[in-house]
Amino acid sequence: MPGLDACELGAQLLELLRLALCARVLLADKDGGQPPPDEALEEAALGYHAPGQRSLLEIRQLDPDDESLTKYKRALLGPPPPVVDPGLPHVQVTRLTLMSEEAPGPITMDLTGDLAVLKNQVFVLKEGADYRVKITFKVNKELVCGLKCLHHTYRRGLRVDRAVHMVGSYGPRAQEYEFVTPVEEAPRGVLVRGSYVVTSLVTDDDRTAHLSWEWGLHICKDWKD
Repeated sequence: MPGLDACELGAQLLELLRLALCARVLLADKDGGQPPPDEALEEAALGYHAPGQRSLLEIRQLDPDDESLTKYKRALLGPPPPVVDPGLPHVQVTRLTLMSEEAPGPITMDLTGDLAVLKNQVFVLKEGADYRVKITFKVNKELVCGLKCLHHTYRRGLRVDRAVHMVGSYGPRAQEYEFVTPVEEAPRGVLVRGSYVVTSLVTDDDRTAHLSWEWGLHICKDWKD
């Protein structure tokens, strides 16, 4: 497989609005500290350095006399989230789904059970097929900033591909979120057919590993192979 002041915020698309409301972007300390050293691709892809983090409560209480900012935060953050079980993880990644109009149906990977089982399952991808990946997840507590999903693909022990999907920044809510990647084309040809091992990781700007797992991929001439 294979920041911003209040005026600037109003001109951004939804994803940048979410990022703006993230504690690291909208409410960055003026003296903002530097993040840990870059790890090449994922940091370069972001194109910015994330400043210090603030809690959701701090965000809601920031500049209470600024009426326009207060309305702006209320519209994007919504009502305060319900009290959740403190034992729940910050981010719960529940499913990864491979979607292709050419496939017999969606191929769904359940990430709520024993992840070790996925090592013995093989997910088939037809060579040359157009596909997208849907990531389904929940945010239970504070804002999560710069959520991303990384896939490292190996064949015969050698890494042959590295993909980084920038998912974005999200606030806590009871409902699940869904993020769908842009369309990609599976490689084609005799040389690329065969079995691969993919290691996947969902992380964020804090470099927190919310979920990591390993699974098998088989690129075939047809979906039924």
